[in-house]
Amino acid sequence: QVHLVESGGGLVQAGGSLRLSCALSGRTFSSTNMGWFRQAPGKQRELVASIRSGVSTGYADSVKGRFTISRDNAKNTVYLQMNSLKPEDTAVYYCAATQYGITSDDSRWPYWGQGAQVTVSS
Repeated sequence: QVHLVESGGGLVQAGGSLRLSCALSGRTFSSTNMGWFRQAPGKQRELVASIRSGVSTGYADSVKGRFTISRDNAKNTVYLQMNSLKPEDTAVYYCAATQYGITSDDSRWPYWGQGAQVTVSS
């Protein structure tokens, strides 16, 4: 059974930084595409960053240059480093995994973490 366990998140002032971590168990991490989604109140869940098994990355325009996704295959863990945070980054952040291709369609991601609240105060 596949599990994703997130850690990190919290409250930070605008301009600050946070790092999210997500550990995968139950499938071969090195061959799994990973992503971070977020969902703000009243909004649809959106893909903000992704990293393929071959470590190529992708970012939403709203976070490019501020967020960095990375993976450590030895630790079965994916990270999201968030810098220069803005109040509009406030959301619940979800780690996701898929054996399929990277897509912003969250229905194509079979495995999900529990979510981590990120709140950015102005």
